[in-house]
Amino acid sequence: MNPLSVRQVRRRYLVLHGLRWLPVGLLIPVTILLMQERGLTLTQIGLAIAAQGVVVLALELPTGGFADALGRKPVLVVASLVGLVSTGLLVVADSFALLVAVWALQGVFRALDSGPLESWYVDTTLAADPDARYENGLGQGGTVLGLAMAAGALLSGALVALGPIGPLSALTGPVIAAVGLQVVYLVALLALLTERRAVTGPAALRASVREAPRMVGEAFGLLRRSRVLLALVAVELFWGFGMATFEGLLPIRLAEVVADADRAATLLGPASTAAWLASAGGAALTPLLIRRLGAAPGAALLRILQGITVVGMALFAGPTGVLIAFVACYAVHGASNPLHMGLLHRQVAGPYRTSLISLNSMVAMPAGALGGVVLGYIGDRAGVSTAMLVGAVVLAVAAPLYLPAWRAGRQSADDGRDAGVPDTGPSPGDGESAARPSGDSVPAAGPPGVPVARLAGDGEPAAGQAQRTEVSGKAAV
Repeated sequence: MNPLSVRQVRRRYLVLHGLRWLPVGLLIPVTILLMQERGLTLTQIGLAIAAQGVVVLALELPTGGFADALGRKPVLVVASLVGLVSTGLLVVADSFALLVAVWALQGVFRALDSGPLESWYVDTTLAADPDARYENGLGQGGTVLGLAMAAGALLSGALVALGPIGPLSALTGPVIAAVGLQVVYLVALLALLTERRAVTGPAALRASVREAPRMVGEAFGLLRRSRVLLALVAVELFWGFGMATFEGLLPIRLAEVVADADRAATLLGPASTAAWLASAGGAALTPLLIRRLGAAPGAALLRILQGITVVGMALFAGPTGVLIAFVACYAVHGASNPLHMGLLHRQVAGPYRTSLISLNSMVAMPAGALGGVVLGYIGDRAGVSTAMLVGAVVLAVAAPLYLPAWRAGRQSADDGRDAGVPDTGPSPGDGESAARPSGDSVPAAGPPGVPVARLAGDGEPAAGQAQRTEVSGKAAV
């Protein structure tokens, strides 16, 4: 098996990333309406969806450690199969109990799926070229995600417009199409994601079960030892809380502005498509932001800008202004994620990468739930606009939490100059490196006793294969 080049890795990553999110774009516009059509009340729908959050919270970290120990491909294949079963069950689920099962399976799918593909992309890219700048690929992945979600939403609307198909309602059509696309994704995953590991078969499974708890423990250990990592994960807490403004309160705010819930729902369809396209455009700007500002300053600025867009949603008096602010918010959101994840990746090398991503993802779940409850309570008593303003402040005050990453990057650059390393200009990660064993960074997560690798030109340690998961040609979604 010949190793893949950086370009081949990125291409496979983008193809799989798009196929992963296209079915989601189909499902989002119809799922709640379909559950209502099946006879569920809004309270029952909320309880059913909560099953996903409970399962994700319980499994996010263990599955991240399992992926790091066993390998990314087997975990992703299992995740894809679970997702396929969940969506297939949604086609026929017509009771509260079955729909709870659908969302619980979605929670298992999300916990397994969160992190391994992106970790594969980063590790495989660095295995192909230790000096590679993978942030560009992460930004392109955000663009592909936005385009896939927008395309899925448009396709979903077209399928609903076609009307019922035999005994199946119009709202069931997009779900059936999503099942078909998930099968395509599974086939592509098996064909495009290649991974070489030292141990395979039952021995690998037994070893991974033993190793997974240690991987999770090491991820928490990295968090305790690094102010940079702790601050980056704390950003996710504020981010998760504040996202309740544009994910949950925006439809209520729009209905308030137009004084008609049905008209608000009609406007939100094309607005959501425009928002995902804007998110894709924002992600495409990631390389420019890195070149002009650096990753950490750019991420901090975007936290403030997102707060400002939420202020616009809260204060604009007409639907046009509210929707423009909504689309702008998603553009900022699309640009923010690649920068944040790039900073996170630069603080840890391969073996514990997925566990750390899972930890970062996991903290957003309780934060989002808390944001929904607290902002909803404020909205009931002081108005939706006031609740959105509170959420905007929470989003913006996270900006200073990027300072430790910026300082670590500056120190890494200074250390490189002091050691006689040529100054090649600002690096994509602003110089953040997993190779600096200080309170602001974490040593490369290799086996104990392995010397810390030298800094490469982009701030990533040019570590050998012994310090990373053994890979050769895996593709991430």
